[in-house]
Amino acid sequence: HTPVLTSSASDWLDGLHIFSGAAVCFARGLNDTPKIAALLLLGHLSGASASSLVAVAMLLGGILTAKRVSKTMSKDITPMNPREGLTANLVTSILVIGASKFGLPVSTTHVSCGALFGLATGKGQAQWRTITGIVLSWLGTLPLAILIAYLLSQIFS
Repeated sequence: HTPVLTSSASDWLDGLHIFSGAAVCFARGLNDTPKIAALLLLGHLSGASASSLVAVAMLLGGILTAKRVSKTMSKDITPMNPREGLTANLVTSILVIGASKFGLPVSTTHVSCGALFGLATGKGQAQWRTITGIVLSWLGTLPLAILIAYLLSQIFS
């Protein structure tokens, strides 16, 4: 009468958390791959050399910024327990996969931060200085990209 499989609620939660992290990774790849392919096509690039160029650029970007971004998202927006991290991952993966189904090019990081902002606000433990900095950077990104693209188009045409 000895149970063959035993597991605690904590084991299940850990397994679900790993699954939810994998789901976010899948969602990111599902949503980002068409954007990268579109940029390659716009640049008239194709083949292994273009793919290698993208891979190296992504690697360098990750090396230079991943640690800081990870710290901000995991610790600086709000303190989280594993259940809250699981919730944020599930929200992120569901929304990004849903957007991908309809061809909407959303930012996985923006969606994830939005989920974290909701958790933080709901708990009353939002680090508003960090959240404000993130939101202001988002608000500035689009107009700045428009301005730079306009200026470059004027220079190159």
